[in-house]
This record gives sequence, structure tokens and C-alpha cells, in this order.
Amino acid sequence: MMASSHDGNLLLPPLEQDRIILDPAFGTRFMLFVDTEEEFDWNAPFSRTGHGVTALAGMARGQAYFAAAGVKPVYVTDYPVVESDAAAGMMGQWQADGAADIGAHLHPWVNPPHLEEVTTANSYVGFLPEAIERAKLEALCSRMEARFGSRPIAYRAGRYGVGPNSARLLEEAGFQLDSSVRSRFDYSGQHGPDFHGLPQHPYWAGPSRSLVELPLSTAFVGMARRGGEPLYRAAQRVGPLAGALSRARLISRVPLTPEGVPVRDAIAAIDALIEEGVRLLNFSFHSPTLEPGHTPYVRSEADRTAFYQWWDAVLAHLARRGVAPASLDQLLAAVPMRAEACKAA
Repeated sequence: MMASSHDGNLLLPPLEQDRIILDPAFGTRFMLFVDTEEEFDWNAPFSRTGHGVTALAGMARGQAYFAAAGVKPVYVTDYPVVESDAAAGMMGQWQADGAADIGAHLHPWVNPPHLEEVTTANSYVGFLPEAIERAKLEALCSRMEARFGSRPIAYRAGRYGVGPNSARLLEEAGFQLDSSVRSRFDYSGQHGPDFHGLPQHPYWAGPSRSLVELPLSTAFVGMARRGGEPLYRAAQRVGPLAGALSRARLISRVPLTPEGVPVRDAIAAIDALIEEGVRLLNFSFHSPTLEPGHTPYVRSEADRTAFYQWWDAVLAHLARRGVAPASLDQLLAAVPMRAEACKAA
């Protein structure tokens, strides 16, 4: 690749020539990434201990549901789950059967080597010193290779916590795809990354432009949604104005997730993204949500029933709109000249 002043940093807007135009035959599709992680108290301070990997029956039920729907999830998986014999065995079988893909997910506070203090700021792995981020990433990839027979090629940082070195480190580790950028969200007030101004479409990242960045999908919906991110961010700066505009159904920010998003809003977000020309919709949720009692989103059996009803309605709407599921392999095959990326522009 020709040298550029832009190094593919995931915190910076990509160059126009780094936009990925998917093969026209790919059409408009959707993918599902599951943040596959330990159960812990979301309201407590981060801790290296006090977590569990017990929601296996819920995960198995979820996998059966999505397989029946023709969806091949990508389970981006963190260190405690990989360490669980039961979880790794179950997921390895899904992978062997061709029913799911397994990627990497890094929660630094429970991922060796344990060199840093456990704090909120240090929960974003991309903001740790480069050597620590690299060491944690290698520990996770090596353990996954031992468990599943191959190193992961897809990644999502825990808490979306990529930083200035992350794309380069991911390229060096052999990753082909990252899905950590949560476009239209800003975590800088919590010591995390600011993704405002970043696109919804896939693009090349990293110094060699060999890493596909697939942002999580988020739409603006409502009568004033064409004001988009500038209007929404301006409203956020005026205290309660953003909430007032949302309640008035003028403009709301809606990520594609069943966690905390009413199905009516999710369907409106799907339609808005299609209207924007987004050709790959990226859904996500956390694996502990699949069993009651582990996340704020599914506390009871009734909540779990509602979770699957959400998916019934969303999958039916996607089918009506002609948006079919895509697997990780299908996406990567639709990226033009992947092998030639390092020679481009």
C-alpha cells in the first residue's frame, strides 16, 4: 500500500478511499455478533474475581433458535468463557458443525496477563499501554487456538474499547475483521472511545489496510431524524433536551440490539438504515442475556419470552424487506480484493 498520513486508527474517520464497496451480488444483508462473556454484576466495580460462566443452557437455546432461523452468529468470546471446559466444548461443536463462528472478545480485567490496576479507565483495553494490549490479545488468541484449533479472525473489544494502537495490533495478530466501532456513540466521558462521525458502512482499517472494520449499526429515527448526528449531539449538550426530543418522537438514537430497544424502534431503525444505503446491518447482544438474571435486559422468564418475540418480529421484518442473513465467510467473500488490500490506494 502507498504510504498515507492516515494510519487506519479506529478512532479516526476513515479516508474516502478506504470505504469498502461490497460485491453487488451480496445485496443488503444482516449479521449477528454475540458478545460472549462471563456473568458478573453490571452495577459493581470491575473485578478479576466474582464472575461465572453458567448461562450455558440459555446459550444452547439461543443457538438452536438462530440456527432454525438460518442465522449463523459470530460468538466473539472472552477469556473466562474460553477457559470453561463446558462452554468451549459446546461452542467448539457449533463451529465444527458449521452452525456458528467464534471470534475474540477482550475484557482486560479478566484477561491475562494481569499487569494493570483494575479501574474503569483500564476496562478499555485500547487505552492501556501498547505492550499490555498486545500481551492480552496474544494470550487470548493463543488460548483460543488451543481450544478451537485455530486463531480467531474476528474481534470485538469489550466495552467497544479500541484505542489508537488497536487496528495495528489486530493486523499483526492476524485478524481479518473488527467490529468494535459503535458508530454514533461517545464513551469519552467514561474514559473510553469517542466514535462520533464514524460511518455505518464497512471500511479498511489498520496501517496495511488489511483489517475490515464493520461498525455496529445505529440509526436515527423520528420526524427530525434527517438532522442526524449533529442534531442529536447538539441536543445532548443541552441537558434533558435529547430525552425530550426522543419522547416527542422527533429524533432518537436506536442501536440494532434487543437489549433495551423496543421492537417498534428496532424496525424503524432497520428501515432508516436501509434508506441510508447501509448494505450490512450489524446486530448484537450479550450472551448472559440468554438466561434470566444475569443482565438488566432479561431478569425473568417473561423477559426471555419477550426477547425471543423481539427476534420473531425483527426477523420477519427483515425477511419482508428482503434482507437475508450473512455469515462471516459470506461477508469476507463479498469484500473486493481482500488479498490485494495492501496494494491498494
